[in-house]
Amino acid sequence: MAGLADSAPHTNAFPMYSLSDFDFNLPPELIAQLPLPDRSASRLLHVDGDRLHDRAFADIAALLQPGDLLVFNDTRVLKARLFGEKATGGKVEMLIERVQDEHTAIAQVRASKSPRPGSTLRLADAFEVTVGERAGEFFTLTFPGKVLELLDQYGRLPLPPYIERAADQFDETRYQTVYAKEPGAVAAPTAGLHFDQALLQQLRDKGVRMATVTLHVGAGTFQPVRSENLAEHKMHREWYTIPSETVEAVRATQTAGRDVVAVGTTSLRALESASQDGTLQSGSRDTALFITPGYHFNTVTRLITNFHLPKSTLLMLVSAFAGYDTIRAAYTHAIAQRYRFFSYGDAMLLKKTKP
Repeated sequence: MAGLADSAPHTNAFPMYSLSDFDFNLPPELIAQLPLPDRSASRLLHVDGDRLHDRAFADIAALLQPGDLLVFNDTRVLKARLFGEKATGGKVEMLIERVQDEHTAIAQVRASKSPRPGSTLRLADAFEVTVGERAGEFFTLTFPGKVLELLDQYGRLPLPPYIERAADQFDETRYQTVYAKEPGAVAAPTAGLHFDQALLQQLRDKGVRMATVTLHVGAGTFQPVRSENLAEHKMHREWYTIPSETVEAVRATQTAGRDVVAVGTTSLRALESASQDGTLQSGSRDTALFITPGYHFNTVTRLITNFHLPKSTLLMLVSAFAGYDTIRAAYTHAIAQRYRFFSYGDAMLLKKTKP
């Protein structure tokens, strides 16, 4: 069966699920390798309970109502991939995970032998970084100038590992949302890639309200879950910010009885991470929130999202939001209807299932 793993559906919370419950067979040709020329020309699977509607993404304007609030993640993708060599001449490949301050970042470093603390790496044949202490799979690196400026000048855009080509000039524009503002992500908040300025204006004209959060997507978003027992999985940490204006907009939307619509799982994770005491709070902090079926959602009532990888934490998240059986049926339908999957693929519109 081309669809989510054919195991008995579970109705209890997290402990009743295992990793294999979130597996499915995806024909490789459905993994989108290229973006569509027009952002809003992608397809939209509208999941309305047990009813599935095949639509165009531009139809989102008709599916939202005046007073609904769209919450976007305004993070900007860094040119986070760098190539270089050690002092011995050995090749290194680096992926920045997080910029810690003006001159320091942590990164994944691929080399034949791990670099030692205190050693230097020459990158892009242009500058040298000093290697600091190792923390798990990451290395602390000190840059000779401002990290963001050096990345912008010498780095390369890091496309996801399932896109089997190097990024080109078109990707440098197309793998950013049109509202990207705050640099810090190593992967795009891909649900936002479907919005262009014309569609955003159409939504504003209809009376749909808009707000932003910032969550800097880390490389850990692509790390597989390795334990069959989900309770053993350690979630990667990401930095997020909730502005006070967004809190006010959310509260006004809730008071009016309208929907808080997260544009992408990153926006949802930021909002829910800041709502752990039951109400949304402003501020900046780390999150390692792992959302699985059984989670109680405090803020988000609808979700726009792309299709996610088998056995991924994001597939678990959408299963928690819309219901395990609902997502299973939706993915089976999407595969049968030849939807395009993952970062450059098509989208879904989901609503929160009733507890």
